[in-house]
Amino acid sequence: MTITPLMPVYPRSEVRPVRGEGCYLIGERGERYLDFASGIAVNLLGHGHPHLTRAIQDQAATLMHVSNLYGSPQGEAFAQRLVENTFADTVFFTNSGAEAVECAIKTARRYHHVKGNGHKHELIAFSNAFHGRTLGTISATNQEKMRDGFEPLLPGFAYAQFDDLEGARALVNERTAGFLVEPIQGEGGIRPASDAFMKGLRQLCDEHDLMLVLDEVQSGVARSGTLYAYEQYGIEPDIMATAKGIGGGFPMGACLATEKAAAGMVIGTHGSTYGGNPLAMAAGQAVFDVILEPGFLEQVNRMGDRLVQALEQFIPNHDDLFEGVRGRGLMLGLKMKVDSRAFVAHLRKHGLLTVAAGDNVVRVLPPLVIEDAHVAEFIEKLSLGASTYGATVE
Repeated sequence: MTITPLMPVYPRSEVRPVRGEGCYLIGERGERYLDFASGIAVNLLGHGHPHLTRAIQDQAATLMHVSNLYGSPQGEAFAQRLVENTFADTVFFTNSGAEAVECAIKTARRYHHVKGNGHKHELIAFSNAFHGRTLGTISATNQEKMRDGFEPLLPGFAYAQFDDLEGARALVNERTAGFLVEPIQGEGGIRPASDAFMKGLRQLCDEHDLMLVLDEVQSGVARSGTLYAYEQYGIEPDIMATAKGIGGGFPMGACLATEKAAAGMVIGTHGSTYGGNPLAMAAGQAVFDVILEPGFLEQVNRMGDRLVQALEQFIPNHDDLFEGVRGRGLMLGLKMKVDSRAFVAHLRKHGLLTVAAGDNVVRVLPPLVIEDAHVAEFIEKLSLGASTYGATVE
């Protein structure tokens, strides 16, 4: 057997997109799909959004890359915008979510190191988390499917049950540097943390001088109904990783931190060749131009409520397949009684793209620009898929 030119680490489906139009993808043979996957929560303005496309085109024709050896007017401007709209005082730009989480881990450890507490290097992470595919980020998860064959992993992580504050508290010891947590687990099954859990973690960090590190790679950039999900819990992190939607489809991420948390991140402690290049900054600025417009977040929440209501009306008609819907904003999950991955594959045959997740959940991650007509079409295609899937399994 000859290995494929693309390393075969993905079980690629029969969907082969060559073009995108708004909330739709078009395949090689002209087949049309309603895209409620959004490139796994990335294409938050849909496909071919005119403002984003024009910004990338203009910047590509002007200056794409120079490296971080030089001053960055583009990076300074976008970093300032993030600072003005979040908890953060400073930003490091990356190429991906995993790199943003890596930077966040380093920042948390470095904080204690420069205070003379190098022994405080252990981050408490949580069950069913997903933080990326690098050695550092798979070390931060206790999922065997992520770790198998890649040992020895990096030390410096402990694991508690997600949303179990007392379990997390019990793990705090003299080695603890802080907590690494998704306020809404994505790959783990669209599981929002409780208010008590998130507030409790913040309190533990304040009491013990620990770093609260949030992974908002999937939940951030308006996806959950606020600019970042932490706002919904009435807390602020010390460090946060963001990516996916921040570039609207252009690969980029960022690690945000307070001045206190980033005190140890000085010249020579971190770097990136591509991170924060002018082309990425143009994409990020264009995305924020749109999502910071008055009324945008209100529309995300309105469409999220509309989608939840439609799903709650739909589920009783197919209670052999579905248990319920959960999530925040337009980061939603359908909990299933059957294998969610098989069902996601079945929906593709009916022109509907979604994403499977852990805990037998179908992730519903539409572009944030959907309208009522898209919700109606989604329910229609979902209903057709459910009806035919039920007949198939019987």
